[in-house]
Order: sequence, then C-alpha cells, then structure tokens
Amino acid sequence: MFSLLVGAVFLAVSEARYTADWASLDSRPLPTWYDQAKVGIFVHWGVFSVPGFGSEWFWWHWQGQQPPDRRCVDFMSENYPPGFSYPEFAPLFYAHFFDPAEWADIFGASGAKYVVLTAKHHEGFTNWPSPNSWNWNSVDTGPHRDLVGDLGVAVRNRSLHFGLYNSLYEWFHPLYLADKKNGFRTQDFVLHKLLPELRNMVVRYRPELIWSDGDWEAPDTYWNSTQFLAWLYNDSPVKDTVVTNDRWGAGCACKHGGYYNCEDKYTPGQLPTHKWEKCTSVDTQSWGYRRNMRMNELMSLPDIIEDLVRTVALGGNYLLNVGPSPDGMIPPVFEERLRAVGAWLRVNGEGIYSTKPWRVQMENTTAVVWYTCNGASVYATVMSQPSQSVLLLLEPKTTRDTKVTLLGLTSPLSWSPVKPNAGLTVLLPELPSTPAQAWTLKLDAVL
Repeated sequence: MFSLLVGAVFLAVSEARYTADWASLDSRPLPTWYDQAKVGIFVHWGVFSVPGFGSEWFWWHWQGQQPPDRRCVDFMSENYPPGFSYPEFAPLFYAHFFDPAEWADIFGASGAKYVVLTAKHHEGFTNWPSPNSWNWNSVDTGPHRDLVGDLGVAVRNRSLHFGLYNSLYEWFHPLYLADKKNGFRTQDFVLHKLLPELRNMVVRYRPELIWSDGDWEAPDTYWNSTQFLAWLYNDSPVKDTVVTNDRWGAGCACKHGGYYNCEDKYTPGQLPTHKWEKCTSVDTQSWGYRRNMRMNELMSLPDIIEDLVRTVALGGNYLLNVGPSPDGMIPPVFEERLRAVGAWLRVNGEGIYSTKPWRVQMENTTAVVWYTCNGASVYATVMSQPSQSVLLLLEPKTTRDTKVTLLGLTSPLSWSPVKPNAGLTVLLPELPSTPAQAWTLKLDAVL
C-alpha cells in the first residue's frame, strides 16, 4: 500500500501542469539536484573574446552607447584598419585550441557540479548552429564547430549537469530594434527569432539549467516568457529536471522564475526565503576574456572560498565565472584558481554539498565562522586561522554526546562547554596548511 501511495504522489508531481501565469509557474518545485549541487562554473565565451578589451560588452560600448566609450574607440583606431566592423571579429574566433574534454576535466577538478556556457550573449552570436542565426553562429563562421554540443557531451561524460546562458535581447538585431522603436507593442523579434531559437536549443541540447539574461528593456509580456516557461515545464524534453533563473522581463528579478539571481554578484545581508544563486567572476572587471587583465584585478583563492562559504551558509548556490581566450584556452591563472577551489572542496565539501542553512548562519567570536547543516551534523567553517589554539563557538548547544572533528582529520578534537549545554571551546590541533585559509569543523550531537 505504501509503495502504491508513493508512486501515486510521484506520478501526480511528474504530471503536474502549469499554466502560463506567474502564480502557477512560481509554484513549481525546484528540481532537487540544483540545491544539492551548490557549486557551478559559468563560462562567458563568444566573438567578444576576440577583441578581449574592456568586457563582453565591448561592441555596445564601442558602437551602441552614446557617447561611445572613448577607450574602445581608441583601441579600435590604434589596432584595426579604418572601417573595421564588429562582425569581422567572428572569423578570428578560431577556437583552434578548444579541447572540450580538457575543459570538462578542469571543471570537474574544481569541485563544481554544474557548468553553464553562453549559448548566446547580447551580441547575438550563437555558439551552436542555430537555424535562426544564419552566418552569425559558430558553425557558419569562426570555429566552424558546435561549441555547445561538444562541451555538453564532455561535461556530461564527467557526470556534471549542463546548463546554457541565453540573452533574450540582441543589441543590434533589426527585428528587435524595430520592436523597441514601436514601444514593444510589436513582437516580430520574439516570434520569428527568440522563441523558435530557444525551443530549438532546448530540444537539441536538453540543458538542465537555462540562465536567462538581457530581459530588462521590456516586460515579460513582450518576451512571452510565461508561455515559454509553461511549455518548458509541461512539454519540453527537460520538463522534470530543468532549472531556470529569474530574468524573464523587466521587474521579474528577485520576484518570478525558478531560483533568484536578483542582480549580478548579489549578496544578501540575511537568509533569503527563496532559493538563490550568486554569480561572480574570477576576473573582477569582466565576465569575458580580457587580454589586459592584471593579477590584482582577480579574486584570490581566500576571497573565492570566503564568498562560496558565505553564499552556501545563506542558502545560495555559487556560480563562478571564467572567460576563455578566443583560441579556446582557459587562461592558466583561471585554471589555477579552479583547481585550488577543488582541492579545498575535496577536504571540506562535506560541509558544502547537499547542506542546508543552520538556525544561525554566522558568528564572529574568536574568528568569523559560517554554519551549514546536513541531517544531524552541523558544519562550522572558520574563515581565518585563530591567533590561539582554541576556538570559541557560542551558538551551538552541546549535549553529552557532542563530538567535534576537523574535516580532513580522523581523530575527535577535545572540547569543553562554555556554560551548561551552551557554547563550546574547541582545542585545535596544528591546522593543516591550506592556501584557502579556511577550515571546517564537524559538530555532531549539537542543537
């Protein structure tokens, strides 16, 4: 009888139908894999990687915004012949060193559980052979290969989840510009370019995550976002596993969709009530590749680990971005950061993956400590080496069965209560050396 009941409940959930309105769509439970994964890698790669100057917004800063960014104008006049146009960068997007298996190995070594690649950024160039983007895609020009498809296979072969970033708007697409001129009362771009392309992308590559962007100039009613999401959740080939974010039209961020991004590099001051994700970049100045990036503009390993731990303690996922070069290489400094994150997670990942926020997220007595929990275990990640060999934790309530261990070591640590059943002083061993400057204590049988 019990098995029949469970089966009936599962069938009811899997056959749930969502209508094309936010009340219905927002009621969809988030597929469990996403919250368990915690850590992902973001990859910004496209024609913008060829100039590699300023950021992935180079085309807009050069020829879109008014007045143009003088630095971009000077860069072009000093390095390219008069009349050189942005589309002429596409044939130079060679990607001849692109090895998807090598990328997937690096991403796997980082400890990430999912990867999100730019299928199409605001420039409109697709990293796959979109039939709706003739001669402005990675098969017709540039690499002459299906970058999305090749990386997707390699990533999934490493048992990682594969997601795709897609910009709703395109800076200079004539149909979009015409709709914009009409005050978005017409939808030629949406009906003849965006939606056919999105559906094709989903059916062809079956992404488990769709990272939508470029939505802010028009309301969701222009983008037909609710109609697309209803199809995605009801009838698409990924209807039971796909996860989406909240960038589906002006005013949707932090309000509608699957999980919330709210804004780039969003960091809440307290525990949110809705699942969220922080996206950030190793290069603090850009998401895309920059030829002139400098070491002091990159996140250090301790910065990344502190950011990751804080994010997870506050219930979020952490999506860390790298920008590959136009010839298909992940710059060595990015690879070094990713592998170092993975080395830390191999020791401390028990306090990250599949965890939940604890009743208290942080305390700062002896040192800054962020808490997570999983079942009966509480994890306290210490973000700097205490000046003495003791660590004072005031928030956990101890019991006679309380046990404290340091992840990476097997022997229990000695501790004593601060006062009856509240707080504990932990006698620390010589802490293992780690460039991340963070260590995790596992507390069992605490309240």
